[in-house]
Amino acid sequence: MTAATPAHRLPEPPKLHQPKRAIAAAGEVVAAVALVLLAAWCWQRGIVRYSYPLDDHPPLESTRYLGNWIGGAIGLGTVAGVLLLDAVRQAVLAIRTRGRQQGVEADV
Repeated sequence: MTAATPAHRLPEPPKLHQPKRAIAAAGEVVAAVALVLLAAWCWQRGIVRYSYPLDDHPPLESTRYLGNWIGGAIGLGTVAGVLLLDAVRQAVLAIRTRGRQQGVEADV
C-alpha cells in the first residue's frame, strides 16, 4: 500500500447543489396541483343540499356535511401543502450557487 492510497477512504458527503433536483421539484408541483383538484372534488362530494317543498311556504332548505369526504379533502390539501414546501426546498437546492471559497472575503 502506498502513501497516496489510504487503507480506508471517507465517503464523499452528498452534494447539495444538484440541478436534477429541479425535475423532482417540478414533479412535486404537478402532484400538488393534482391533489388540490382531488381535494376540491372530495369537498364538493362532502356537501349535500336538500330542498323540501311545502304548501304555501318557501321550500325548506337543508345542508348535510359528510365527514369522511370533508376529512379526506383536508388531508389531501395538507399533503399538497407539504409537497409544495418540499418542491420549494428542492428548487432552492437545484439553483443555489456554491458558497464562498474559504479564505476569500467579500468586498464590503
